[in-house]
Order: sequence, then C-alpha cells, then structure tokens
Amino acid sequence: MRGEVGAPRLLPWAGAEGQPCYLVGDGTGHVAQLADEMESVQLEMAVDLLAHVERLATERRTTPEQLRYAVARLGESLREVHRIAVSRGAG
Repeated sequence: MRGEVGAPRLLPWAGAEGQPCYLVGDGTGHVAQLADEMESVQLEMAVDLLAHVERLATERRTTPEQLRYAVARLGESLREVHRIAVSRGAG
C-alpha cells in the first residue's frame, strides 16, 4: 500500500501515559521509515532472546533470579512482537 494513504498504522512505540501511537500517511515518510527500522530491531532482539532463554532452560546452573529476569524480558518482547503483528494486520 506504499504510496497510498490507507488505514492508520500502529507504531512500535507508545505515547505519553502508554497510549498507542498511530501514523496516517502513505508509508514513505521519515516516521514510517523509523518505525520500520525499530520493528526490525525488535524482531531481531526477540530471536536473540529466544536463543538465550533456550540456553538458560537447559543449563543446570541457571538461578531462579536469572529465570525471572528472562521471563520478564520475554514478556516485554512478546508485547513488542504482538504490537508489530497488530500493526501489520495479523493480530
């Protein structure tokens, strides 16, 4: 849909007080490019986090604190990936 003004795009960041931010436009501007780049980074970080958690889950010396921290980061990452899915119409 690039080049045409379509439905508002959910951006990968929140506004003041956590409310969702939307972009209306043709998807070719600076904010759209920044959102694309941020989504790409978020998705790459999610893949890295999954690999890290898989290693933690199999390591016998992993502490409960490490697992709690990893679960918290997984929650954050899942929220980001869900937001991207919603933005792209798959959520």
